[in-house]
Amino acid sequence: MECVILIGLPASGKSTFFRERFAGTHDHISKDLLRNNRRPQRRQEQLIEESLASGRSVVVDNTNPSVAVRAPLIAAARRHGAGVPDVAIFTVRKRLEPPTAAEGFDRLYVVRMNEAERRFDVEPMR
Repeated sequence: MECVILIGLPASGKSTFFRERFAGTHDHISKDLLRNNRRPQRRQEQLIEESLASGRSVVVDNTNPSVAVRAPLIAAARRHGAGVPDVAIFTVRKRLEPPTAAEGFDRLYVVRMNEAERRFDVEPMR
């Protein structure tokens, strides 16, 4: 079981990456899917807890731009014994804090869109 946390700017390909790599194996949790919910943060936390408590892997598909935003996601994964291996960073801007192993991730990856070949390139973050 794992908790994949996607990180990147809006419209950078995070949801497409989810559909291509994880749709068949992981629950998709995104605040974009909770737009009509009055408390999307709270509902997202509930969905993550429910999935992980049931032993299902999850992908958290939001911008997740800072250490403070990512910390409760990592904590929830750790509480349920889930690995936090895959992080996708599509574009880094001034406000985006790149993730580090010190936050508690098991592994970090950089995902780049290869437009010429219409695919994603995934490599370990250095």
